[in-house]
Amino acid sequence: MVELSADEARRLQLRAQGFLGARPKGGVPAMLERLGAVQLDTISVLARSHELVPYARLGPVGRDKIEAAYWGGQAVSSRRSAKPGSATGGTFEYWAHAASILPMADWPLFAFRRRAYLRRGWRWHKVPEGVCEEIRARLGADGPLTTKELGGAKASADWWDWSDHKIGIEWLLDIGEVVCVERVGWRRVYDLAERAVPAALLAQDLDDDTCLTALVARAGRALGVATRGDLADYYRIKQDQVDRVVEAAGLVPVEVAGWTQRAWADPAALASPPKGRHATALLSPFDSLVWDRARASRVFGFDHRLEAYVPKAKRVHGYFAMPLLAGGRLIGRVDPAREGRTLIARQVSMEPWATRTAARTESSTTALATALWRAASWVGCDDVRVERTTLPPTLLKTALTETAPS
Repeated sequence: MVELSADEARRLQLRAQGFLGARPKGGVPAMLERLGAVQLDTISVLARSHELVPYARLGPVGRDKIEAAYWGGQAVSSRRSAKPGSATGGTFEYWAHAASILPMADWPLFAFRRRAYLRRGWRWHKVPEGVCEEIRARLGADGPLTTKELGGAKASADWWDWSDHKIGIEWLLDIGEVVCVERVGWRRVYDLAERAVPAALLAQDLDDDTCLTALVARAGRALGVATRGDLADYYRIKQDQVDRVVEAAGLVPVEVAGWTQRAWADPAALASPPKGRHATALLSPFDSLVWDRARASRVFGFDHRLEAYVPKAKRVHGYFAMPLLAGGRLIGRVDPAREGRTLIARQVSMEPWATRTAARTESSTTALATALWRAASWVGCDDVRVERTTLPPTLLKTALTETAPS
């Protein structure tokens, strides 16, 4: 049994997630392969969550380059002229931790989930008779289409009241007959799996345990060290499924000081001690470092809650409070906004320990200023303004001045 301190576990997780050591090489595709999944979300403040994830790890990657890396930069018109079986790779969107961008190479690993949906026969809505046949015919004749092009997403103004075509296309996505190949204007673009997935991947028919073993191994690699609950949450599988395959996944049992649950580590993560440069960045609340609130609390002592859906009067940290990572710790939260070319921190909430001494207050303030200016530059802002914070005003003003781009 390998024994780890809580700090060692924290650093292993930071390195596995791309926040400790040399900046990951290979750009966005390599980052996606490393993480295994990048969660999507509709909220966009500084940028959408799937753009914030590579920014936090890779620095100021152009947002157009991020989208091209995810979706291959291939125009829908060229996709429509592609022949079945001609796809060469890239990514696809499917249900992982939530709706996520996934490496196309992992298409066979989600066969267990597609079969589970098929056995159930429906997920959110009963599928209207005949609509799937109509959708298959349209996609076969016209190529990749959005829900709007297929016949509309909603039957009424209510968000849950889907049109028949929306119900049908989402069901075909669930069971793997169609694939989301990209997003355009935040609308999914759907295509037949036979045209979107490389033939060699489409031909694989993995049994459930093979799928689960590979996904648990992937989750272990992405986290470095994790409990069974952490491993299950990463791709939203069941904990008893983790128990069934964790040994076959090749993960090493470990004991982490202060953790009450058993844990496992990626053997490659244990091969060398984690060290090197710590990233300083604002994180999306949906970043895989923090998307599991229980894990973030255990590993970082950081209790985070997304307040976008909390009534404004009851919010503590703000609408889209972004965790602030610095020195390998989550030291606070920033609720950002933009006005013209000014990035605004509507509220900055630092963790109590991060301002307990004068030295900590100064280093935390410098980290905040650095993160704000980096984010501002990335989204095209040339000014930064902090509206509410308990940090000393003079110290904050000095830090913002000293870290501002020259």
